[in-house]
Amino acid sequence: MKQVRIFITGGTFDKEYNELNGQLYFKDTHLHDLLEMGRNKVPVAIRTLMMIDSLEMTDEDRMLIAHQCRQCDEDKIIITHGTDTMTVTAKVLAEQVPGKTIILTGAMIPIKFGSSDGLFNLGSALAFAQALPNGVYVAMNGRYFNWDNVRKNRQTGIFEELQ
Repeated sequence: MKQVRIFITGGTFDKEYNELNGQLYFKDTHLHDLLEMGRNKVPVAIRTLMMIDSLEMTDEDRMLIAHQCRQCDEDKIIITHGTDTMTVTAKVLAEQVPGKTIILTGAMIPIKFGSSDGLFNLGSALAFAQALPNGVYVAMNGRYFNWDNVRKNRQTGIFEELQ
């Protein structure tokens, strides 16, 4: 079984909640705990690239992500990412990283809240990374989408095809 590379970039997936001031913030990734909780048996290599909200992600941050995807030995890659600009990063990756299967996934609710969709999305992303042909995809809510045919519906909080 081939190893899957997982790059962590932040997003709601890894946010913590400060009970004193009600702010969301980053501390450490929860990815290792999620893989253990999901009883993952797929070999993975994990690297944290950044821990930021995707609304704060810059073009330079996206170029770093693309560079890391090109440079890693694995050809199956998952990127945990904030949902607000996931499609912007997906476009950069589609233009800059040929010959690999890249899945971007995230969460609408922080893992620490307990009722998050993050565990399900991560498990789906692991399955899609192994099954889909080379290309860039977004995996949310048990579905996968081609990078250029998806949007986040801000009214429903669900990713959907463009039509």
